[in-house]
Amino acid sequence: MRGSVTVQMAASPDVVWDLVSDVTRIGEFSPETFEAVWLGDATGPVAGARFKGHVKRNGVGPIYWTVCEVLDAKPLERFEFAVVIKDEKVNTWCYELVAKDGGTAVTESYSLQPNPITRAYWALLGRRRGKTNERGMRQTLERIKAIAEAA
Repeated sequence: MRGSVTVQMAASPDVVWDLVSDVTRIGEFSPETFEAVWLGDATGPVAGARFKGHVKRNGVGPIYWTVCEVLDAKPLERFEFAVVIKDEKVNTWCYELVAKDGGTAVTESYSLQPNPITRAYWALLGRRRGKTNERGMRQTLERIKAIAEAA
């Protein structure tokens, strides 16, 4: 109930960090989440900050909002957040940055939290959804790469 994709970018970790940690730019990158806004007093990536993302599942629908909470925000290293439903973390997304070969290796990953609902979902649709997530993560990272390398 997890997966990841890594893309090497010819850009410094600070350039990449600014892109992956700015949730208000997610619509430029993601094939499913087309906008996001910080909630409450949050204005940036710090642990505990919340934001909501506007999702178009599989790029076609249904369309819905998800509330997310930042779990970890280590500048130039890691940006991790969880999708939260009724105060339960159901899915965790993470970007990890590693300076490598004069640029940055960026890994995007997800991990569904094990509970009866996610286990049933994964048993029924997991293989298909896993492939969709992998394609989406690669597309997201390639779009980030294009912007980061042009900076």
